[in-house]
Amino acid sequence: MAATQAPASGPLSVWWKIAAIVTMVFGFTILIGLTVEAYRKAPPIPARAVGPGGAVIFTSDDVVAGQQVFLKYGLMANGTIWGHGAYLGPDFSAQYLHNWALDVADRAAQARFRQPYDELTPEERGEIDGSVGRTMKENHYDSSTGVLSLSSADADSFKRQIMYWTDYFVTPANNGGLAVKLVADPRELRELTAFFAWTAWASTAARPGASHSYTNNFPYDPLAGNVLTGGPVIYSVLSLVFLLGGTAIVLLAFGKFAQLGWHSPQWRPAQAAVPPTPAAAFETTQTQRASLKFMAVAALLFLVQALIGGGVAHYRAEPGDFFGLDLSTFLPSNLLRTWHLQLAILWIATAYVGGALFVAGMLGRSEPAGQRPAIHLLFGAIVFVAVGSLLGEWAGILQWLGKAWFWFGNQGWEYLEIGRAWQILLAIGLVFWFGLLWRNVAPARRDPERRGLVVFFLIAAAAIPVFYLPALLYDGTTHFTIVDTWRFWIIHLWVEGFFELFVTVIVGIVFYELGLVERDTALRVIYLDVILIFGGGLIGTGHHWYFNGQTELNMALSAAFSALEVVPLTLITLDAWDFVTVTKGEGNAPFRHKWTFYFLMAVGFWNFTGAGIFGFLINMPIVSYFEMGTNLTPNHGHAAMMGVFGMLGVALMVFVLRQTTSDAAWLRLERYVRCGFWGLNIGLAMMVIFSLFPSGILQMHDVIQNGYWHARSLAYTAGTLPRLLEWLRMPGDLIFIFLGALPIAIAVCRGYLGLWTKRETAAVSRPVSAE
Repeated sequence: MAATQAPASGPLSVWWKIAAIVTMVFGFTILIGLTVEAYRKAPPIPARAVGPGGAVIFTSDDVVAGQQVFLKYGLMANGTIWGHGAYLGPDFSAQYLHNWALDVADRAAQARFRQPYDELTPEERGEIDGSVGRTMKENHYDSSTGVLSLSSADADSFKRQIMYWTDYFVTPANNGGLAVKLVADPRELRELTAFFAWTAWASTAARPGASHSYTNNFPYDPLAGNVLTGGPVIYSVLSLVFLLGGTAIVLLAFGKFAQLGWHSPQWRPAQAAVPPTPAAAFETTQTQRASLKFMAVAALLFLVQALIGGGVAHYRAEPGDFFGLDLSTFLPSNLLRTWHLQLAILWIATAYVGGALFVAGMLGRSEPAGQRPAIHLLFGAIVFVAVGSLLGEWAGILQWLGKAWFWFGNQGWEYLEIGRAWQILLAIGLVFWFGLLWRNVAPARRDPERRGLVVFFLIAAAAIPVFYLPALLYDGTTHFTIVDTWRFWIIHLWVEGFFELFVTVIVGIVFYELGLVERDTALRVIYLDVILIFGGGLIGTGHHWYFNGQTELNMALSAAFSALEVVPLTLITLDAWDFVTVTKGEGNAPFRHKWTFYFLMAVGFWNFTGAGIFGFLINMPIVSYFEMGTNLTPNHGHAAMMGVFGMLGVALMVFVLRQTTSDAAWLRLERYVRCGFWGLNIGLAMMVIFSLFPSGILQMHDVIQNGYWHARSLAYTAGTLPRLLEWLRMPGDLIFIFLGALPIAIAVCRGYLGLWTKRETAAVSRPVSAE
């Protein structure tokens, strides 16, 4: 968030703090209200679904048990429910819904024309289609008894679909690379079909008091009566009004107040007789050097994650074959997809943990007694949880853990797959990490000059464990809508909320401690970040909930405020030039941390591109209705998650590496960092440009032409052009892996090994506090 050279300015106004507090209170109040509304308005699970004559088709117990089958076998890492999950297989709710609609249409065609539905003329089909859509929109659920009444056609469709889903799990080539006969138990198949049937019913039956379904008519399937309603159109238009209005207000503020943004320090006698000594002037402590091991592990996890990502992409291009090898027999696609997501979280979190420990040493300028052994303990705990959870997910998906799958295996919820025991250990580890940061910055808490930065640093760090706690509020039996609500409290508030704050705080502290900006400049940017990011980001969490069983109230509020999330991202493009100006050495001397700030500039670029352009594109309700679960979603996900938080993780690796490496050693490592920078950015850009974005656009077009079920089925994904676009991702993947992730891993690991071999003789000239 940039401006030109800042004029002289006094102390920060108290209105910065007031505005930040009001923003947070307002945002969380609305978000909590929407969460409560989700509990009240979630689609009901009928106690019994009965056919003609009262015969029980399935019960609520069957639905809940089927959801646990869905989770136990890692099927959310294969396909989606209401658009949420993986994209290797179908959307299970959409496929069941369309099969159901075809069965109802065939029954109607036989009754009306005495011919199968697929043999009717276009005119006859039009007559049948209208009646099918009206029939399926009728809601025959009695809330007073908990009974859902089904027609004979509905009951027969349920029985037929048990066989349909039995066949689905037989062949890896037809299901996106699952293990052969992954689900074969007849009881589990019936329960799983009951779960799919309930999700399909909720997606088409009219919500009481409304003309649309519980999921706002998602997924799009005209035959089943699911068509776009007026709500997404109206709320998309209003979101544009919010976007343009918010952008205008912020640009007006930046035009009027030149002190906003990053600026080089201007030490004036009226403000400070002598500028404070930057932390860069001190030798790094042994505690700070201990944090480099976190970076080495993060770099290795990153490399493995990138390799597994290539495997996941191959499953879309060639589901039943991996260059002549049947990979699904020992590394099925749902396992690789689970590992790909979990490794992303693990390596980025590890880099942030190590980076925060190092920055805490810069800010505190001390080495508390016992800090280094405690960091070693934390490191061991992180490695234990990382390895244990990954092996547990493997054992869980392969059904080696029996009833312990939920606790030590794979919970099955996308992004939060790790077993509950590993989640608890991770939460404890994050709290312990926060304690280490607290004691490390103790001296700075008593320093009026640095106290404001310390407060923000601790808030940003504390938010990471605090907002992971919703992962403990549900289990495999909790209502799907409720789980999805809490999942995105974590995913969105972590990734698009407090990680964003963490980025700004870390950059502000590093700039300040290196003597590149004044304290008030860093604080002003952080306050502005809180106001702009959380002003839209908190309520904007609801853009994930448009079609998961929440009402149009959520759509109206979240669409408007989600559009405001783009406003701060439009300003990030200005940061690149500011980074150049504030890091320019005297006489244009080379800047010591040049590559760190190159990665930070890449963060800004991808934040604007991946989160801003691609994110806003799919967050508008009218686009999301047709796009949800197509390749436009991972297009946004890769550009935003890797481009922003991944690049920041690498920036922290490079910063710590450079700060703990001698000039002579750096000459040997810099070429790897240079190669890694260009390899990661070029490779990611190629993935987006040549594969993810065009394939997402074409897939969304197929949704509009043929229905959501079709665009997610093999009827589309196995087509010539979709498969070609999947293969076109390979060049970008190879550059990203072998010219990006691999050189970074070599640089960080060589730097750590070089430091480790010299640890006994490393001089530490910084004063050590006994605190």
